[in-house]
Amino acid sequence: MARTNFTRRALLRSMGLTAGGLLLPLSGLGREPGFRHGVASGDPLADRVILWTRVTPAEGQTGSIEVRWEMALDGEFRNLVTGGRIETDASRDYTVKVDAAGLEPGSRYHYRFRLGDLQSPVGRTRTLPADGVKALTFAVLSCSNYPQGYFNVYQEVARRDDIDAVLHLGDYIYEYEEGYYANPHAIAFGHHVEPPHEIVSLADYRARHAIYKTEPGLQAVHAAHPMIAVWDDHESANDSWRHGAENHDESQGPWRERKRDSVQAYREWLPIRDVTDADPLAIYRHFDFGGLADLMMLDARLIGRSQPLLYGEDMIYRKGEPDADAFRASLNDPARTILGDDQLQWLTRRLEASRAPWQILGQQVLMGRLRAPDLLDHATFREGAQFTREVAQQITRFAELGLPLNLDAWDGYPASRERVYAATRAHGTNLLALAGDTHNAWAFELKDEQGRGVGAEFATPSVTSPGMEGVVPVPPGIVAERFVDLNPELVYLDAERRGWLEVTVTPEAATGRWHFVTTVLSRRYQALLGPAYRMRSGETSLDLV
Repeated sequence: MARTNFTRRALLRSMGLTAGGLLLPLSGLGREPGFRHGVASGDPLADRVILWTRVTPAEGQTGSIEVRWEMALDGEFRNLVTGGRIETDASRDYTVKVDAAGLEPGSRYHYRFRLGDLQSPVGRTRTLPADGVKALTFAVLSCSNYPQGYFNVYQEVARRDDIDAVLHLGDYIYEYEEGYYANPHAIAFGHHVEPPHEIVSLADYRARHAIYKTEPGLQAVHAAHPMIAVWDDHESANDSWRHGAENHDESQGPWRERKRDSVQAYREWLPIRDVTDADPLAIYRHFDFGGLADLMMLDARLIGRSQPLLYGEDMIYRKGEPDADAFRASLNDPARTILGDDQLQWLTRRLEASRAPWQILGQQVLMGRLRAPDLLDHATFREGAQFTREVAQQITRFAELGLPLNLDAWDGYPASRERVYAATRAHGTNLLALAGDTHNAWAFELKDEQGRGVGAEFATPSVTSPGMEGVVPVPPGIVAERFVDLNPELVYLDAERRGWLEVTVTPEAATGRWHFVTTVLSRRYQALLGPAYRMRSGETSLDLV
């Protein structure tokens, strides 16, 4: 079989190209100051929570700006709890973050900011419970690409009153230039990116975060619930790893500078607790939800990930056939890691210290093993598309040789995954892994290399980014059926819809239920209820609820 240089970026090219246009500086200066990017809260603890906003400076305004902030038990702010003053300036892009302390566990609060007589929107948040919790509900989100459509999914989550925290698992923004990986309909209704070129500098990343924060759905979900967030790749560059990215070359400057700038902008624009005297890349952290669940947010992307293998570059061919044994040996090299040694040691210590019934991993990419089924009998290939018959045949051939589909996921780091599984088996009680990245909904029964059950995995669909239905020229129902039939760990797949994942945890069980929207190309849409799967405490199998 002839060699094909097939990469994830080539897949993205097949999902929609459109010409760029002129942009209005929506995130820039106005004649009057304001809070045009809304408010947000995040990283809740039992006695504190991060409050966030950004002041849009007036035209010509320089220097520092003092902002007042207030927290109350009610939305009318009659029963004030705490407040204060804080300054911001251009060094942090006029963003404001307050670590509001002295709060009561498991309590709801309202908050707002003031600049003179100007008042921000009012946000609501809640602290973590201290102990004795009998039930938790999380909303899990990822992959919100502004030029792919409206953020209707965020709007749906904002309407819920029973969410304890929103977990955002990455791809909060996308780095691409205007028109690349964009839906022409979204461009037509005004979802242009800013700046129009691919973002590489600190100013670029700041401007991209700013334009995303003008979307009403994103503002709504931030104002409604505290968010616990972690980056994936597109907050810096596609398929990023510790020392580089697929979507980066040295003509764009040194990777370490681009990575540093992307991280700085992310920390400025997200309601995440700042690190002190530590590596700003150290985003992995722990949250104790009242003794019921220990949530460990992991970075499987920037701080420790080894360079990924690529079939198009690293597969050796002998007499036209792929050398699967040689590739598998490279894939299983124990030196290759997705977390890095320091983060793995931290995770192991956290698992060992956990006394909660549930250990939850909030991270970016799929842990479940996944091979590609043969879909050729139902495929309709379009002339000029990147996903050709030759590509499909090669992917199917790799699957027949026992090789995984997605080397950017944990399947590309099997030795690293086994180390996490070993730590879980030694110290954990009930493992639930959460993932984003793929733009589709998944449920797995996780097993180690010996076939022993380790836990379960639920993966959320995307907010707007297209999934397999935008790439694979096969009816999505057939795609899902074939994937489930081929892969022993896979229990559920929805291969076509945008949405979010609701996770409910009790001492007895953890349940994942998927929610979908009918479209992201109109503000008029319907919310659809998807299936639910449950893992009972002490088990590693999933039941359809």
